[in-house]
Amino acid sequence: MTRTEAADAPRTVPHSSPGLVLVLACVAQFMVVLDVSVVNVALPSIQTSLDFAATDLPWVAGAYTLAFAGFLLLGGRLADLYGTRRVLVAGLVLFSVPSLAGGLAAAPATLIAARAAQGLGAALLAPATLTLLTTTFPEGPRRTRALAIWTAVSLAGGATGNLIGGVLTQTLSWRWILLINVPIGAAAIGAAVRIPARHRRDGTAARLDLPGAASVTAGLALLAYGIMRAGPRGWGDPLTAAALAAAAVLLAGFVLIETRLTRDPLIPLRLFRLRTVSAGNAIMLLAGACFQVPMWYFLTLYMQDVLHYTALQTGLGFLPHTLLTMVIGLRITPRLMKRADDRTLVITGALVAAAGFLWQSRIGPGSDYLSGVLGPAIPISLGGGLLNTPLTTTVTSGVAGRDAGAASGLMNTAKQVGGALGLAALTAAVAGRATTPPALAGAYGDAFLIMAAMAAAIAAASLTLPARSDAAAATEEGNG
Repeated sequence: MTRTEAADAPRTVPHSSPGLVLVLACVAQFMVVLDVSVVNVALPSIQTSLDFAATDLPWVAGAYTLAFAGFLLLGGRLADLYGTRRVLVAGLVLFSVPSLAGGLAAAPATLIAARAAQGLGAALLAPATLTLLTTTFPEGPRRTRALAIWTAVSLAGGATGNLIGGVLTQTLSWRWILLINVPIGAAAIGAAVRIPARHRRDGTAARLDLPGAASVTAGLALLAYGIMRAGPRGWGDPLTAAALAAAAVLLAGFVLIETRLTRDPLIPLRLFRLRTVSAGNAIMLLAGACFQVPMWYFLTLYMQDVLHYTALQTGLGFLPHTLLTMVIGLRITPRLMKRADDRTLVITGALVAAAGFLWQSRIGPGSDYLSGVLGPAIPISLGGGLLNTPLTTTVTSGVAGRDAGAASGLMNTAKQVGGALGLAALTAAVAGRATTPPALAGAYGDAFLIMAAMAAAIAAASLTLPARSDAAAATEEGNG
C-alpha cells in the first residue's frame, strides 16, 4: 500500500472503552434530535408565557432548524481539520449554554436567539458524533451495531421529544424543556474530554475553506429561511423570493469555489465518485422530507387540534412510535442486515412506511387513537426502523478517514434540509383550510398522503444504490 493509499484508507482510533464512545455519541445525538421536536407541544405555553405574536411563534422551532441546517457542512469539516474531540466539546458547550439562556428567557427575542445558538451547537455535534463512531469502530459487524444503536437513538429522540416536552410542560414548566439540557451537557463534556484526540490529516496543516464555508452556510441558511417564510407568507412574497434567489446564487458560488477556486474544499468532490455517497444522500434528502420533523409536526397538530389532547396526552400519544422504533432499530434491523442486502432493506422499509402513511392519511374527526394514531404508527415505525440504519451505513461506507467528518456533515445536511423542504412544502400544500376539526383533519390527511408518495419515491430511488456485493468495487473506484 502506498503512502497515498494509506492516507485515504478509513482509519480508526484505538480506545480503551469503545462503550464510552458509543454512549457519548448517542447521548449527544439524542440531545440534538430531541431539541428539534421537544418544543412542539410546548408552543402554546411559550406563547402565553412570553406574549409571543402568532406570526413569530414558529421561529421558536425555526431558528434552531435554520442554524442547524446552515452550519452542518462547516461542522463536519471542522471535525476533519481540528479533531473530533475538540469539535465535540465545543459543540456541547455551545449547545448547553444557550439552553440555559433560553430556559431563563424573559422576552421572545432572547428565546429565539438562544434557539439559534443551540442550532449552531447542534451543527457541530451531529457530524462529530457520527465521525466519532466511524473512526472508532472499523467497518463490519461492530460498526453496524454501533450505527444501529446511534440511528435508533436518533429516531427515538424525535418521538421522545414530544413525550418529554409534554411531561415537562404540564408537570413543571415549558422552561424545563431547555434547562434539562444543562446537566446532561455538563456530564457529556466530562466524558468527551476523556476520549483520545484524533490527529489531523498526515502531512497537511489544518486549513479551512473559508469562502466555501461562508457561501454554503449563508446559502443554506437563506434557503431554510425562504422555505420557512413561504409557509405563512406564500411563495410570491418579495422577501421569500429574494431569500431564495440569494440562496441560489450563493450555492452556485459554493459549487464554483469547490470545483475551481480552492485546493482544500469543504466537501471534497471525490466523495461524489462514491455511488453510496451521491445516491445515498439524495435518498436521505427524501427521507428527511417525510420522516421525523414533518411527521411529528402534523401528528402533533392532529392530536391537539382534532382530537383535543392536552400537552401530556399528546406526548404520551407518541410513546408507541418511540418504543417500536427502539425495538426495531436495536434488535431487528441489525440481525436482518446480517442476512439481507442493505438496498433491499431500504426499499422494503420505504414501502412499508408508505403503506403506513397511506393509512395515516385516512384520519378524520371521527377517528380515535387506535385508528388514527396507534394503527398507522406500526407500519410507519417498522418501515423507518428498517430503512434508517442500512441507509446510514450505506452513506458512510467506504469513506476515507480524512473525509469522515465531511461525509457525516453532508449526510446530516441532506436529512435536515430535506426536513425543512418537506415541512415547508407540506405546510404550503395544506394551507388556507378552514379551522374546523373536519377541515383540519382533511388537511392533515392530505399531508400524510403526500408523505406516502415521498416514501414510495424513496423505494424507487433506492434501486440506484449499489448492492452490497458491488460496494467494494464502488469504494475502490471512489478512493482510487
